[in-house]
Amino acid sequence: MDDFRVLPGTGPDREWAAQLMVRSEPWTTLRRPLEACRAVLNDSEFQVFVARCDGERCGFLVLDPRGVAGAPYLKSVAIASEYRGRGLGSRLIEFAEQFFRPRARHLFLCVSSFNPAARRLYERAGYMLVGELGDYFVPGHSELLFRKTRGSWSSFRDSQSRET
Repeated sequence: MDDFRVLPGTGPDREWAAQLMVRSEPWTTLRRPLEACRAVLNDSEFQVFVARCDGERCGFLVLDPRGVAGAPYLKSVAIASEYRGRGLGSRLIEFAEQFFRPRARHLFLCVSSFNPAARRLYERAGYMLVGELGDYFVPGHSELLFRKTRGSWSSFRDSQSRET
């Protein structure tokens, strides 16, 4: 992509993202209706960003700055089908990591056990499996909790105090 940008999601962007979610994995297997997708994308607690490729919407991500155990959580990542396989998922994950870098040592995310392609993507990006939530959303499937870290909280606090 010659022109790849990630921008805060507007109202129309969020509706586009909800429509993408409702027709994409893992949300179809998780049986997420459109209204539930819209609710996530319009929740003021979450930060929504939309990727544009040569001016066209091509993907999105939802970030939860409150996250897990005091660390940010990458709630959702999706790439429109016509843009998959071009490394855009990796670029959105990198965006999330850079977005939180100044204030976080850890970033968490979950991936559904039935979504091996997403799991491979996160593992290539350096995320490590830290837990499994069996039968969490749908029977017979788990949500796999992953974490990427830049070190312990204490080393992060120590480095922050040296910078000030």
